[in-house]
Amino acid sequence: MSPAPVRIGLIGCGRIGQVHALSIVATPGAELAGVVDAVPTAAEATAARFGSTVYGTPEELITSDQVDAVIIASPTPTHVDLIDACIDADKPVLCEKPIDLDIERVESLRPKATAASIPIVLGFNRRFDPHFAELHRRVQAGEIGTLEQLSIVSRDPAPAPIEYLASSGGIFRDMTIHDFDMARNFVPDIVSVSACGVAQFSDEIKSIDDYDSVIVTMTSSSGQQVVVTNSRHAAYGYDQRAEAFGSEGLLEVSNVTDTLVRRWGADQVEAREPYQNSFLERYAVAYQLELVAFLHAVRGEPSTSPTFHDGWAALVLADAAARSAKERRVIDVDLSV
Repeated sequence: MSPAPVRIGLIGCGRIGQVHALSIVATPGAELAGVVDAVPTAAEATAARFGSTVYGTPEELITSDQVDAVIIASPTPTHVDLIDACIDADKPVLCEKPIDLDIERVESLRPKATAASIPIVLGFNRRFDPHFAELHRRVQAGEIGTLEQLSIVSRDPAPAPIEYLASSGGIFRDMTIHDFDMARNFVPDIVSVSACGVAQFSDEIKSIDDYDSVIVTMTSSSGQQVVVTNSRHAAYGYDQRAEAFGSEGLLEVSNVTDTLVRRWGADQVEAREPYQNSFLERYAVAYQLELVAFLHAVRGEPSTSPTFHDGWAALVLADAAARSAKERRVIDVDLSV
């Protein structure tokens, strides 16, 4: 007999909230039990679309006896307080990244989060992308011997609206933070960070004192190297690649296209379909698998979900990268505490 569905309450009905809602209704064993948003019409539209209940406030949703677990997809400044409320209500929670833009607020919640009896999961969905997950599995299996260098490339097709970027916390906390988590998934014992950021092409991004292009180099306690390359634009689509180099060989994840069909002709050879053009396409499966792992955690089953500690560590690396780019020096970090 199948277990009862996990009744999930969704806080935040914007773009990422819609992604989570779609994953919930498409996943066996999950039920969208309730939604809430600071804009009531957004919650009402989402509830109507997916057949759910509208709650008046996040607190009402979190404490409802009709909700078993919570997904937080609201703006970043709300995350710490909502995670805190979920701990008090004994409700498992999956929170979008980052936990907060201010590491001190995250630090203030760390003892309580560490001691909590509920799963607290961070939304680093790229761990669940089948291609990157297979890369991780094969590296862990020793297929390329000892991992020596990891290269991660992440470029967006175009910058987000400047209104969003101005409040995002900067490229390291908003964009590179996904790559920091993926780096730690392969190389957990990072001890130093060196970053270089420039404003190459966007005067708007330069005007908010941020970078549109960055390169980050990290080193582990045993000398493994990680290089992350980011840009806020790529003329050819959503650029998401990774390369793991080891003592016995190399593994690579290339970009994804909608089909594997290639064309040869007088004007082109090996022509392929364009790369996918947004994270919504590229990571659709990853979001679904992220939810499945969360359901395992909610039921007390083994789960590979990123934890509160992972969210804290990624933000520590983001802060170190921002400081390194500004001060033009290597920053030491301690992620073991």
